[in-house]
Amino acid sequence: MYNPQPSRLSQFKRPRVLIVGCGDVGQRAARLLRGTCRLLALTSQPDRVSALRAQGIVPLVGNLDQPATLARLSGLAPYVLHLAPPPNTGGTDTRTAHLMQALGRRAGVRSLVYGSTTGVYGDAHGARFDETRGVNPTTPRARRRVDAEARVRWFGRQHPGTRVSVLRIPGIYAPDREGGHPRDRVAKGSPVLVAQDDVYTNHIHADDLARICVAALWRGKPGRVLHASDHTEMRMGDYFDWVADRYGLPRPPRITLDEARRTMTVMQLSFWSESRRLMNDRLWADLRLSLRYPTVKEGLNLA
Repeated sequence: MYNPQPSRLSQFKRPRVLIVGCGDVGQRAARLLRGTCRLLALTSQPDRVSALRAQGIVPLVGNLDQPATLARLSGLAPYVLHLAPPPNTGGTDTRTAHLMQALGRRAGVRSLVYGSTTGVYGDAHGARFDETRGVNPTTPRARRRVDAEARVRWFGRQHPGTRVSVLRIPGIYAPDREGGHPRDRVAKGSPVLVAQDDVYTNHIHADDLARICVAALWRGKPGRVLHASDHTEMRMGDYFDWVADRYGLPRPPRITLDEARRTMTVMQLSFWSESRRLMNDRLWADLRLSLRYPTVKEGLNLA
C-alpha cells in the first residue's frame, strides 16, 4: 500500500535552493532543479505568488529595497542563486548589500552564485581575454555591478564555509525568450554600426545560462569569476546581417558611431561602443560543462 509519509520526508530532505530574481533565467534554472531540490524564490510582486507555486517553487514575498522584509531569508537555504539586478540609480548596489546582510545573520550558506555582467570590463577594443582581466566600468550600471561583485566576494571571505561564484553574463538570447529573439530587432529595421565602427559582441543562450547557474551552485570554485559566454566571435553588424539572412529579412541599415551618439541612450551606447571577445575555458575546467549552443548559429538555427 502506498504510504505518502516517505515522499514528504524526502521532499524536506532535498537541498533547498533560494532564487533571488526569479525571472526568465531563474525559472529556467528552477526547471532544471525541480524534482531534486526544494525550490524557493524571493519576489517583490504578490501577484506572482500563484504563478511561482504552479512551477513548484515556494514563493517568499520580500523586497530587496526594503531590508526589513528580508529577515526570513536568514538560514533558510544553503544554496542561493542571486540574479536580481541592481537599482537604476546610485553608485552602489544597495539591493545586494541588503541581501548579503540578511543572509549573513546566520551561518549556513554553502554556495552563492551571483549573475553579473560583462559590462564591468568596459571597452576592451576587441581584445580576447579571460577572467583575470581587471574591471574598468564606464557606465553607472556597470559600476553598480562591480560594487555587487565586491560585496558577494567579501561575503565569501567572511564566511569560510561559503563558495561564491560570480558569473559575468553577456547578451542573453533564446527563441522562446520574451524580447530575446534577434529576429524581432531586425524586423523593426533597427540600425547597426558601419564596419569601421563595429564592435565584437558576446552571447549566451538562456538555456545554457541556466545550466551554468546550476553547475556553479554545485561545482563552482570559491571566489571564482566565470565568463558565462558562448564561443561566438562576430561583430554586432555581422551578427544581425546573419540573422536577417537566416530569416529572409532585409539587412539592417548601417550608421556611424557619431550618428548613434546623437540618438542613443547611455545604456544603448554602452553596447555600441564596447568591444571584447571573451575566453570561457573555465566553464569546462571548473564546471565540466559543455554548451548545448556553442555559438548563436546553433542557438538560432533550431528556431
